[in-house]
Amino acid sequence: MTECTLTYQQLNISPSDIYAQMGYDGTQPDEATQQEVQSVVGEVAGLLQARFCYLVVADKPAFDMGKIIERQLRGSQAYALFVCTSGSQFADYQQRLADGGDMVRVFIADALGSVIAEHCADQMEQHLQQSIQKLGWQHTNRYSPGYCGWHVSQQQLLFPLFGGKTCGVTLTDSSLMLPIKSVSGIIGLGSEVRHMDYSCGLCDMQHCFKRRKAAQKSRQAAR
Repeated sequence: MTECTLTYQQLNISPSDIYAQMGYDGTQPDEATQQEVQSVVGEVAGLLQARFCYLVVADKPAFDMGKIIERQLRGSQAYALFVCTSGSQFADYQQRLADGGDMVRVFIADALGSVIAEHCADQMEQHLQQSIQKLGWQHTNRYSPGYCGWHVSQQQLLFPLFGGKTCGVTLTDSSLMLPIKSVSGIIGLGSEVRHMDYSCGLCDMQHCFKRRKAAQKSRQAAR
């Protein structure tokens, strides 16, 4: 089991990452909104303790992940199970904003929390790759319950495999993670696997963050 705590600065989040999550398609919000974003970021940077943990197992767990993910994991020699989270400090901050009724900042924090969780997962992937480098291994893309046909209820099979060490993340009866701004899933490892650009042609989930990120990259390349 590998665990790590990250500061906001270590996540390498840019304003454009936050704006994209807020729904600005290749544009910037007005000056007042930008200032609000900067204010929220300043407050979050002082309290954030994002965390990730991952566990490498030799055998693929008995998940029903569907054909899309099974195909992408084909050829793996081992598997990394992971949990990444924005942390309880951020969740408490979000609750304070909600209690205060400032819906603009609530919206900004919600977008920021999603970005934090995904950047935490990016850092986890980098750490994982460094740990398997000596074996001559690579890793696949990461896949999470709720995406590409892997039902979110499978969280109930994933979490017990960590033996209670899930970076403070817990599951509700409906398989919702708490803190909400968390990511979990599986990554294939081995000498014959590779990490690829996410192909949104693989599935029809229209509101997936990967589809949004791919669109953002496409717009940037077209400039």
